[in-house]
Amino acid sequence: MQMPLMPKATAVWLIENTGLTFDQIAEFCHIHPLEIQAIADGESSTGMVGFNPITSQQLTAEEIKRCEADSSAHLQLTPPVTADSLLGKKKTRYTPVSKRQDRPDAIAWLLKFYPNLTDTQICQLLGTTKPMIKSIRTRTHWNTSNIKPRNPVQLGLCTQTELDAAIKTTHKDDSPKDLAVDGGSAGH
Repeated sequence: MQMPLMPKATAVWLIENTGLTFDQIAEFCHIHPLEIQAIADGESSTGMVGFNPITSQQLTAEEIKRCEADSSAHLQLTPPVTADSLLGKKKTRYTPVSKRQDRPDAIAWLLKFYPNLTDTQICQLLGTTKPMIKSIRTRTHWNTSNIKPRNPVQLGLCTQTELDAAIKTTHKDDSPKDLAVDGGSAGH
């Protein structure tokens, strides 16, 4: 659960400037209700300047009014505004120039050991293009003779977690019926 910035200073401001209950303030600031009581009584955090959660865009005035009207309501922290939330998440992966020559090796490794991965998954995983994957798959890449399959995790082109997630999604797409039919007739 997200906490407000400077929870004690925020609690001081909420105590001084709102009609919220101590329990509401304690829950929002993740501070024990007895400590909120001590702040209100002047026994704790004396001299601390309150931090306005409205000007810091952690709360809205409407949210405070809503919770003042209903003592059982819970304050909801306003989601932070980030570049990703405004512009959308970055789609492409940047690969440093020093690692770009390793990308064909990583593509060859994925094609060899995980042929069920789609071209789109490989593009997202390694930050490459579909024509590049196709040229390596069909062995028409200009440097085919020098391409040696190497693990992209060891090359630093993706993390093991990202690779595992991509592999896991391909296994979800396999239906259990196909596996049962193949598993029963093999080897007899």
